[in-house]
Amino acid sequence: MTEILQHWPQVAAAYLVYLVAVLSPGPATMAIASASLGQGRRHGMTIAAGIFCGSMTWAIAASLGLAAILSQYAQALVLMRILAGLYLLYLAWRAFRSAASAIDPMSITKATYSLKRTFLMGYAIHVTNPKAIFAWLAIISLGLPAGATPLAVAIIVCGCLATGFTVFMGYALLFSTPGALRIYRAARRYIDGTLAVLFAAAGIKMLTFR
Repeated sequence: MTEILQHWPQVAAAYLVYLVAVLSPGPATMAIASASLGQGRRHGMTIAAGIFCGSMTWAIAASLGLAAILSQYAQALVLMRILAGLYLLYLAWRAFRSAASAIDPMSITKATYSLKRTFLMGYAIHVTNPKAIFAWLAIISLGLPAGATPLAVAIIVCGCLATGFTVFMGYALLFSTPGALRIYRAARRYIDGTLAVLFAAAGIKMLTFR
């Protein structure tokens, strides 16, 4: 604990970096909004849980040094980037199909998409994003001195994960409120069309990321 107090400015900086990263709009936020608005609170919280588990996967990998090893293998990162980009384009196509349909998907998605599939969707979005690797590497490198103890690693990782869990679930609750659902039903096709464009832009950016 004394070590943490001595290096508290670095620890606080790592927390701030993660908070900014997790609050910044991106594929994870769009996926939570899409699931919460289109399928309801249970699916929104489920996809948020999947995204959180994806973040936890990279947090553990970074703290164990595995992400640093993986970052040396360009081919593995290229494959992950391609998979992430294609998956985001699939989400864009699904949102576009919803926007083009005059039928409200709220009446059919609960029967079509299981919670398991929703969870795996969230996990896939985050665990295939190579940017998550470098984000966690930056957090670990910024917040921990050389030769840090396991306790120091746990404090950094657990603090960031607690923040991420709160933010992801907060988004799911926010986008599934009655007011948000009313707005969605009134402007569903426009919102889904916007989500389709954003998912497509994110997918293209991922495929062209260097």
